[in-house]
Amino acid sequence: MAKKAAMKTSRSRNHWLMKTEPNEFSIDDLIASPVQTTFWFGVRNYQARNLLRDEIKRDDHVLFYHSSCAEPAVVGTAIVVREAYPDHTAFDPKSEYFDAKGSPENPRWFMVDIKLVEKLLHPVTIAEMRTHEPLAELPLLRKGNRLSVQPTTAAQFAYIVKLAKRKPLTRLKPAD
Repeated sequence: MAKKAAMKTSRSRNHWLMKTEPNEFSIDDLIASPVQTTFWFGVRNYQARNLLRDEIKRDDHVLFYHSSCAEPAVVGTAIVVREAYPDHTAFDPKSEYFDAKGSPENPRWFMVDIKLVEKLLHPVTIAEMRTHEPLAELPLLRKGNRLSVQPTTAAQFAYIVKLAKRKPLTRLKPAD
């Protein structure tokens, strides 16, 4: 019996980038959340929904990305602590994410729960990511890719985290 248990292999963790608008929900909001955990709700794109529902699993790693702001950047990391379940905001007629075609019995939209791992010491901007060859294939950097949930490789994830831990370059102010 013990031999069979030892032979069982565990699923490797996947890595994701999740976008949020900081005026809606920021890394600081995640820090302030009870047990630094929140549900990732409001995804209304079928491709992103399918990733949430079918691919994202407990213990997967997440790059927390601020989008639609002055300086879009990866600002933190998180871990998935609950796998996909129906997005309750789709059933609430008062919610901006309401979907009359869905129901609790037949949900169309899903969400996962994530927990903060760390707020990055130095955000890694999209402009900076574009200058690093190891990130050339990062889905975020592809023209037209606007998905709020995107896969990354373990190497891309680690590279971005490493960039965030380096000492930032001193920026010179332009001469008057």
